[in-house]
Amino acid sequence: MNAQTQLLTLRGPAGVIACAVDEPESAARAVLVVCHPHPLHGGTMDNKVVQTIARAGVRLGARSVRFNFRGVGGSAGQWDDGRGEIDDALAVIADRREAGLPLWLAGFSFGGYVAASAAARLAAGGQGPQRLALIAPSTQKQSVPAVPADTLVIHGEADEVVPFAATLDWARPQVLPVVVVPGGGHFFHGQLGLLRNLVQNAWSASP
Repeated sequence: MNAQTQLLTLRGPAGVIACAVDEPESAARAVLVVCHPHPLHGGTMDNKVVQTIARAGVRLGARSVRFNFRGVGGSAGQWDDGRGEIDDALAVIADRREAGLPLWLAGFSFGGYVAASAAARLAAGGQGPQRLALIAPSTQKQSVPAVPADTLVIHGEADEVVPFAATLDWARPQVLPVVVVPGGGHFFHGQLGLLRNLVQNAWSASP
């Protein structure tokens, strides 16, 4: 994301996982882990939406951690149809989580499905994230679990990859609000600044 980004690897269930860590200017007040879009469609931790979410976290004082799923970039292993990718996210969270700091979790597209699934597993063990953000989550092709009522969900009105209607159908039974970006496409071209501000404003207002 910038010259200060720290690149590192950690041990995951399929081998090494490549990560990028960005630190806030002062002592971190939280740890944010961000999950990237579908590996078979070019998704990596360097995706612009993923970097935008990470940047919002840094501005809010969080240590932002991005990582590549298995088989992507410097991460070992191969595509596992979502199952292993959830395990990858949980491995990164376990390694990067820091005692005394809240865990924030976010994901874009397929990464939204992974983030929601990881959050559900963590919550089942009493260690769920304090904040969860799903950006254009993959609600049509993946079975995204129910999420906490304070989850931030952002979706583009004109999303050409994940139909907005699919996310509404997923959110409706949960009575879960969805923030709509008027005219926004899946990758929020020309609207990344707006996306960053939506995340910052929502999370800065959270307790």
